[in-house]
Amino acid sequence: MATRRFPQPRTAIVVGAGIVGLSTAHHLRRAGLEVTVLEAEHVGAGASWGNAGWLTPTLTIPLPDPSILAAGLRALASPSSPVYVPLRADPNLLRFLAGFLRHCTWDAWRRSMAALVPLNARALTAYDTLAEHGLSVPTRAEVPFVAAYARETDRATLLHELRIIAESGQEAPHELLDGDGVRALVPAASDRVEAGVLLHGTRHIDPPRFLEALADLVRRDGVRIVEGLRVTSVSGGDPRRPAGVRVVDHTGVPPRGRTARGDHDGAHHSADVVVLASGARLGELAHTVGVRRVVQAGRGYSFTVPVEHLPSGPFYLPAQRVACTPLRGRLRVAGMMEFRRPGEPLDRRRIEAIRRAAEPMITGADFDDRQQEWVGSRPCTTDGLPLVGPTRSPRVLLGGGHGMWGVTLGPLTGELLAETVVTGVVPEVLRPLDPLR
Repeated sequence: MATRRFPQPRTAIVVGAGIVGLSTAHHLRRAGLEVTVLEAEHVGAGASWGNAGWLTPTLTIPLPDPSILAAGLRALASPSSPVYVPLRADPNLLRFLAGFLRHCTWDAWRRSMAALVPLNARALTAYDTLAEHGLSVPTRAEVPFVAAYARETDRATLLHELRIIAESGQEAPHELLDGDGVRALVPAASDRVEAGVLLHGTRHIDPPRFLEALADLVRRDGVRIVEGLRVTSVSGGDPRRPAGVRVVDHTGVPPRGRTARGDHDGAHHSADVVVLASGARLGELAHTVGVRRVVQAGRGYSFTVPVEHLPSGPFYLPAQRVACTPLRGRLRVAGMMEFRRPGEPLDRRRIEAIRRAAEPMITGADFDDRQQEWVGSRPCTTDGLPLVGPTRSPRVLLGGGHGMWGVTLGPLTGELLAETVVTGVVPEVLRPLDPLR
């Protein structure tokens, strides 16, 4: 399906310097475009920085599923719940929740899963492509990825999930472990662990290091990254004219300075195409180009602790919904899905909830020595599918709404968006992700 009604683009603005935005900028630059990235804070400031760093196509599934309803709606209002919805008069949140709960059926889940399967099949290859292009920080694939449970019966939920994932056409290779089998692979697993699952086909990264390296690669490509500029609006309704964005700096004052394509031009920047990859704030900009899908911030928390026997790879506690990853000599402990606005203060009750859930399952960890306590917003959609592709304006494209799977699918998203811009044709695999659906 052709989308372009204007000459071959030569310039592009990418809004957002997370993993999706930087990957898009890289591939656009390799295709010959002059590219500028505009970032409101700094490289990797959002969910790309503080997440668990898992590359898990096996587990990349739609966020809304019937198990959330099975837990009971009342549980969603508890600050200790893995999924927390603070009660407040927020029209965007209410619209999101209505659509999200409507998609918590197996029929809706299977429809969304069918769209994710072909993306998941290509996700790790997109990381390999970045490595071939000179990215200096590799992914790690040689270590075990272990899910652990306090009771053997508890893993029935994950096994059911893996079974329906396989039925959807996606490979989900795994092995069952007893408690001793878990501890043989993860000595930090406590004596409470009685059962586990060893997942295959996964990798992980150190998110801050990876984002720094990707930004370095993008700069070496010749892309200009401008930090501290917040995009407030986007225009591109006339295919005969360049698309544009309006920006303010971090103080809220329109920037002044030089005028050149890609540099500060008063408060306005323009290019042949604009790609919006602004994470949880995607919906604030996208509605002006015809996107009516609600994008809700799903906030996640993380911190690091020292562990006597640091796991060599990811350690997953599904019943507690806690993800653990070894990073720079410490264990990053991450979890929670909290539907709040981006930028709201860190809620210490959520940090304590993660601690209470994880501490009994991990031995030799000093949870009093917490560092890098963090909260960040993941962009979530009601049907669990990203918003990737052209908007009502053919000069403005979206890349976001991945929920918990932005790191897994980020490089592939950038690759496919660049292909769309360069060829003027939306790849078949992106059709279900149409931002105007």
